Amino acid sequence: MIFVTVGSQKFPFDRLIKKVDQLIREGLMQEEVFIQTGTSGYVPACPHQAFCERARFEELMEDCGILITHGGAGTMVDAAKRGKRTVAVPRLARYGEHVDDHQLELTEQLHSMNLVYACPDVEHLPEALRAVRDRSFARFTSHTEAFLRAIDGDIRAL
Repeated sequence: MIFVTVGSQKFPFDRLIKKVDQLIREGLMQEEVFIQTGTSGYVPACPHQAFCERARFEELMEDCGILITHGGAGTMVDAAKRGKRTVAVPRLARYGEHVDDHQLELTEQLHSMNLVYACPDVEHLPEALRAVRDRSFARFTSHTEAFLRAIDGDIRAL
């Protein structure tokens, strides 16, 4: 199953949803697809829902073989921790999808770390899907505990 999520931004992400819908119609995506559409105005033909309860979102994340996501840090890191084959399509300011292009920078960085496959142009989504099917991704390693221990040590030393 392919899970597509566009996050919870107030901005629509019709560009991605339209492309996924097109690929399904053209037979280029033959798996079951579920799209979390957020505030997007475009209504896809496949199963979809604007927003999912947390438990349903977790279930979709766990069950999907491929995740197509916006360039949100939380979703991409969560997917990398789960070892998901992830295509990250950043929201871009020039399309009114976000206020700036920080998602482009973030997806490129995580792509360079082999945590996601960055796809800044939805026209390249078919190639990105082919690439993630055969790709082994790195697992995200959190350094939060070490960071907190270091801060704790610094505070105690004061």
